[in-house]
Amino acid sequence: MNTFTEFGLLTTLQETLVEKQILRPTEIQARAIPVLLGGRSIVGIAETGSGKTLAYAMPAMHHIKSLEIAGDAITLSARPRALVVVPTRELGEQVTKAFKPFTHTTRLRVRSVLGGTTTEVAKRGLTGAFEILVATPGRLVQMLERRLVDLDDVRMLILDEADQMLDHGFLPDVTKIIQASPQKRQLALFSATVSPAVEKLIADLFSGAEVIRSAGSHRVVPTLTTMQLVVIDGQRFPLLERLLKKKVEGGTILFTNTREQCDKLAAQLAAANIACVIYRGEMDKVERRQNLKLFREGAVDLLVSTDLASRGLDVDHVGRVINYHLPQQMENYLHRVGRTARAGRPGLVVNFVTERDAPLVSQLESVRALTSSQTHPARRSPSRLQPLRNRTRRH
Repeated sequence: MNTFTEFGLLTTLQETLVEKQILRPTEIQARAIPVLLGGRSIVGIAETGSGKTLAYAMPAMHHIKSLEIAGDAITLSARPRALVVVPTRELGEQVTKAFKPFTHTTRLRVRSVLGGTTTEVAKRGLTGAFEILVATPGRLVQMLERRLVDLDDVRMLILDEADQMLDHGFLPDVTKIIQASPQKRQLALFSATVSPAVEKLIADLFSGAEVIRSAGSHRVVPTLTTMQLVVIDGQRFPLLERLLKKKVEGGTILFTNTREQCDKLAAQLAAANIACVIYRGEMDKVERRQNLKLFREGAVDLLVSTDLASRGLDVDHVGRVINYHLPQQMENYLHRVGRTARAGRPGLVVNFVTERDAPLVSQLESVRALTSSQTHPARRSPSRLQPLRNRTRRH
């Protein structure tokens, strides 16, 4: 499928796509939408920034609105027909926001029940009739146990960012949610990576689903430029100061491995009169949300974070990712760099490298070589995607 018009979506959905200048589907959208429109369950494995939200949002809204047009509209309170389960409040807000433009023409109602809010806010979100619910696992199970929501009319159940959901220990809650929905509902699981836990979930609950794996899954995107900077004698911060003087278009996310490293680096930046905000676990949730808002709106262009910011966050203007401390796992690295170069836009990742990072750097060279060969099969030395060892600088 080369355009969204070829999917046969409802006119109301197509009108909003045109209005938002979304004309051509991404790979995961082109492959997943027809399967979901056909009523089949799927497992979609695709790199971050590949457009997974619209891949399930379009079929979900198409199916639900079609039922309404056929005379089967929702009339009862708190009985959604589409359920999207997400690992974090921030991702839940992003998904809800992605649905909203399409509700103006379809008149479908989207509600959210997310962790990090009060019980009263969650209860208000379930008031009245609505078609689509976006929820975090723990809060949704809490609402189910209090009989404030009923999933017996769910027609499509989507697990978004399944790898992160399982990393957070939500498997028991996810299992309860799936068991509370009808046996004949359509299932969709989307994930950027496939950990052993995700593999087990697929085998246990998605055994009959069609598996769609994008060509870019487990690889960096071709619009990403990667630079290696070797740290000499532990002198990371002077290296960072010089790097930050080189301005880039958009914001910068600066990754550390621990909360302690995050706080120490933020203090060093403040002492150097470099404006930044922190985004990490074990901090006041209101402050964390406010910091993300400042970064997202461009009021502050440097976000210092742990891996908490590496998954699920969709900030359009991130032009650069700096790995102040490289992670040990390739999976975490892919999530981090996936915050930039999204939806076909260019992006830059800068890695601060020491001798202890050699195992990961070796893996990165293989990944970049694979991306290069599949993006430019006829070229021996592509200019933007040359092996990392050729782009390493010593400082």
